[in-house]
Amino acid sequence: MKIALINGQNHKGSTYHIGKMLADKLGGEVTEFFLPRDFGEFCCGCTNCFMKGEEKCPHYEKLEPITKAVDEADGIYHRSSKGGGEWEYRKRLPESWNIGYKNLKFIIRPTGFKHTGLFPEQAVNWDFMADKIRNADREIKVLNLFAYTGGATLACAEAGASVSHVDASKGMVQWARENATVSGLSDKPIRWLVDDCEKFVQREIRRGKTYDAIVMDPPSYGRGPGGEIWKLEDCIYDLVKTCSGVLSDEPLLFLLNSYNTGLSPSVMAYILRDVLGTRFGGNVTADEIGLPVEATGGVLPCGSTAIWQK
Repeated sequence: MKIALINGQNHKGSTYHIGKMLADKLGGEVTEFFLPRDFGEFCCGCTNCFMKGEEKCPHYEKLEPITKAVDEADGIYHRSSKGGGEWEYRKRLPESWNIGYKNLKFIIRPTGFKHTGLFPEQAVNWDFMADKIRNADREIKVLNLFAYTGGATLACAEAGASVSHVDASKGMVQWARENATVSGLSDKPIRWLVDDCEKFVQREIRRGKTYDAIVMDPPSYGRGPGGEIWKLEDCIYDLVKTCSGVLSDEPLLFLLNSYNTGLSPSVMAYILRDVLGTRFGGNVTADEIGLPVEATGGVLPCGSTAIWQK
């Protein structure tokens, strides 16, 4: 496989390390460029590339190594100005492939919105929840909201909990079910629910249903069925407040994730402390989560997590 990495700045920052980690995972021949170090010229508008051929560009000799590497790359992701995007393949990748984490397996697929179906930085939370469930010495019911492809669902189910997996995307719920199958967990007590998460919780409250643990990873931005705008930083307090209504009398944990830079770990911790701490006591912790970078020994920040536990 041939991979071209074009970095829009000279220093090796967060974006560089994300690209490098992806390239290392894919394997193959990697060609890297740093702009403007490797090409710092501006188009002069001569139109020679259109009228006479790209080799007539006055910057051709400097630009040619980059265009050659792009032409030889096996896959390019094009982002759309309208949102999302698409992959262009020169050498077809497998439609999907599996990766493993401890006893869990996940199906990886390139998608039109650039995700591959897994957020590996969440592994620290999977381990935390699994440990809490195994040491609870009682049956634990988990509610996983905005559950995506089911990393937290599988971790909790593998640890012995019964899980209600809720996501509004039918495709993501199906992907999560496939992950459960390849992980050997299809016979575990997991309810797969395609539903609006907040409306589902409101119905569970009316039904008198309760859960011992809640984990949620709400989106930063969205639109409701009537076109209303939903912003995480504006709505998160009310969402947590509503979800607290389905907690049992002896809850184990409430884990809140965010990938929104406008919602800091300290704010998330304050919300959990205000909503849950005053009612149940317990402890609240919050921090950034990230991925270890072998090249530097540092950690690449990816998101934030706040946890209430008893």
